[in-house]
Amino acid sequence: MHFVLNLHNHISNVQVFMATAMAKTRDKLIEVARLLFARTGVENTTMNDIAVASKKGRRTLYTYFKSKTDIYHAVIESELNILYTSLENVAKKDLPADEKLLEFIHIRLESIKDVVFRNGTLKANFFRDIWRVENVRKDFDLKEINYIQDILDEGVKNDIFDIEDTSSMAVVLHHAFKGLEVPYIRGIMRGFSPSDRRKTNSIIKLLFSGIKKNPEEINM
Repeated sequence: MHFVLNLHNHISNVQVFMATAMAKTRDKLIEVARLLFARTGVENTTMNDIAVASKKGRRTLYTYFKSKTDIYHAVIESELNILYTSLENVAKKDLPADEKLLEFIHIRLESIKDVVFRNGTLKANFFRDIWRVENVRKDFDLKEINYIQDILDEGVKNDIFDIEDTSSMAVVLHHAFKGLEVPYIRGIMRGFSPSDRRKTNSIIKLLFSGIKKNPEEINM
C-alpha cells in the first residue's frame, strides 16, 4: 500500500513537472515570436524563423502551434492578458464608482497603447488588420464588459449612477471605449488624463451627464 501511494505521488509530481515545463516552453515560443513580429513584421516572419530563434526546433514549435496564425493569436492573447490585469487592478480599487470608471477608461487606453507600441510592427497590423485582432479579442471583451457592469452596479448601489439597465449600459460603454482606441494610440487624445480635470471636462460631462445623478436627487 505504501509503495502504491509513493508511486502515485511520483506520477503526480512528474505530471506537474511536465505541465510546468510545457507551459514554460509555450511561453518562450510566444515571446520569441512576439519579438520577431515586432522587429520584422508578422508577414516577414516564418515558422522556421521562430523555431531557429527559440532554439527549440520546428517539430517542437508545431507541437504547440499548427500555424503562424495560431502563434500570432497566442501573442495577441498574451498581450491582452497584460491589459486585462491592469483593468482588474482598477476594478478592485476602493474608489467611488464615478472616479473608478474614469480611471478605468484612462488605464484601458494607456495599457492598450503600450501593448501596441511595444510590439513595433504590430502597431501597423493593429490599424491595417483590425478585424484579425478583433477576432482574438472576443473573450477579453466579455471580461471587460463584466468589469464595467460591476462598476456601474456599484455606482447604482451607492446612489452615484442612475441606470436602469447596467448590463446594456456596460456593453454601450465598452464599445464607446473601443472607439477611442485608434485616435488615442495615434496621439489625437493626448490631453486625456484623469488627474487633469481641466482637460477632461468635456469627456466627464459627456460620460456622466446622462448617468450621474444630480446633487439634488442624491440628497433627497
